[in-house]
Amino acid sequence: MGKKPYYITTAIAYTSGKPHIGNVYEIVLADSIARFKRAQGFDVFFQTGTDEHGQKNELKAQERGLSPQQFVDEIASIIKSSYDAVNTSYDKFIRTTDKDHQLRVQKIFKKLFDQGDIYKSVYEGWYCTPCESFYTDGQLENGKCPDCGRDVHREKEESYFFRLSKYQDRLMKHIEENPHFIQPESRKNEMINNFLKPGLNDLAVSRTSFTWGVPVDFDPKHVVYVWIDALSNYITGLGYDVDGNHGELFKKYWPADVHLIGKDILRFHTLYWPIMLMALDIELPKQVFGHPWLLVGEGKMSKSKGNVIYADDLIKLLGVDAVRYIMLHEMPFGHDGTVTMELMIERVNNDLANIMGNLVNRTWAMSQKYFGGIVENPNVCESLDDELIDLASSLVVKVEEAMEGLHVADAIDEIITVLRRCNKYIDETTPWGLAKDESNHPRLKTVLYHLLESIRICGVALEAFIPQTSKNILDLLNTNQRTLESARNFGLLESGHSLSKENIILFGRLDIKETLAAFEQLTQPKKTETVIGKPEISFDEFSKLELKVGEVLSCEKHPEADKLLVSQIDTGDKIRQIVSGISPAVRPEEMVGKKVVVVTNLRPAVIRKVTSEGMILVAEDGTSIEVVGIQHLPKGSIVR
Repeated sequence: MGKKPYYITTAIAYTSGKPHIGNVYEIVLADSIARFKRAQGFDVFFQTGTDEHGQKNELKAQERGLSPQQFVDEIASIIKSSYDAVNTSYDKFIRTTDKDHQLRVQKIFKKLFDQGDIYKSVYEGWYCTPCESFYTDGQLENGKCPDCGRDVHREKEESYFFRLSKYQDRLMKHIEENPHFIQPESRKNEMINNFLKPGLNDLAVSRTSFTWGVPVDFDPKHVVYVWIDALSNYITGLGYDVDGNHGELFKKYWPADVHLIGKDILRFHTLYWPIMLMALDIELPKQVFGHPWLLVGEGKMSKSKGNVIYADDLIKLLGVDAVRYIMLHEMPFGHDGTVTMELMIERVNNDLANIMGNLVNRTWAMSQKYFGGIVENPNVCESLDDELIDLASSLVVKVEEAMEGLHVADAIDEIITVLRRCNKYIDETTPWGLAKDESNHPRLKTVLYHLLESIRICGVALEAFIPQTSKNILDLLNTNQRTLESARNFGLLESGHSLSKENIILFGRLDIKETLAAFEQLTQPKKTETVIGKPEISFDEFSKLELKVGEVLSCEKHPEADKLLVSQIDTGDKIRQIVSGISPAVRPEEMVGKKVVVVTNLRPAVIRKVTSEGMILVAEDGTSIEVVGIQHLPKGSIVR
């Protein structure tokens, strides 16, 4: 018998710009669910992607002097890179500009028209360009868009309409009969009370005022509007075909087990999308989960507030798994989660560096010190062992229960509880005291085994949430017992084998001041204009600088700081070691052989325990750094 299929999707991201961590949170959440389901033995298909058509992108492309396709290609690449940066394991990245998607959308539109579910009429109403949505007078809030608060304008336009009203009662019945279809519960009540009970208006599903979209093949002046184009990605990505010639993926994975979406697009996914599927006579997804928002400080991230944080920037500060951990741990199930940089630092230092990292490191170190890293279990037990063994033994069941309801933060807390109990167990058993008397060594071996086995079980359970850290823990234990099934049973860590001889530091403690200062830099609005403000200097003052051409002989990462590079540079009179804050803008191998401009009479300084004997000149525009290079003059040449 084959594995049971499991299909999970995220909403596809609109290609209007680079996603911030609030946007990226969704794919990390979906990734943790997908990884956990795989660990449970499911045959998982995990799809994400980009929504690329529409008036907003057409206008943005014009502003940039690009074709719409060039513009969305660029942004889609940035979005995909952001998802890859947080180590997500999606199986398909769909784009609504994919040719096969567009052909399938045209066929869906034609079928719905032919069967009378779509009809042509004229729409007049208030239109919000950023949201690409029409609104009635009653839907506006203080004359503004009810979703984004921006200005709207009056538009009258010929359009095709989808008869939502025809399927309204059927959808209400489905929601009532399937209480877990919309989650959390508060979201379901919102959809019923605010939209279904008052009655659904028919939905405009084509546009004529712009051309960047999927053409309606039987009426080419119209393009298919976002609802049918974007929402249908969940089935077109699997190979759905209205003629019944479905791809194998559709036959295997549909209906979706869960559509994971932001709460702001719940209406589209729980009203428009199910009705579209009903009209196509397709089974509805099992669940739509409207997750809350990840907020930073005072509220939603926006460039105007200056609180936008991008995942790749945060990764430079904290590391991939720390960012994943914070995103997943700080989000409550049913309401928005708020993070500050202080909270992020506390989580890294307390949960990751102290409770987890310190526990793993000192247990490994004691095993190496007392028994050369050899794991043995003489089974010399005492009553105080029972609580730890019981907690570790029941961990997988508790994590599964939490994950079944998508309570991801609760699942992580269960793991932290076991790790915290391990630290208490060390205090209770005092291995260093047992080590003093050889007659106590069988007990000491048992204590260390209990710790290592509890760490193994936690390491396995962590894979869905912080996968690289999970691998590092299990590599450190040098164990083959890495499956979720193996973590259900206490005592499977191989007795008589050796731990890894090489230690792995899982997480280092963050310096609060230093990290906050770096964070301030990240959240500063990026400026490209020349910064004016330093005081004037005389020519004599400038002439005190000694600038020379230097040739980079070698370059490598600073041993204690990812942002710093350490270069050996020949300036003609001597070889100087220079520390520069230019990583990751420049890779070390790109520096070797480069001729650069060096300040050679700068007083030497020790930067993070490494001596620096000068400074390399760089140009910076607020978003990127470029090393000032010399093409033809030899090393040692004077720059003036």
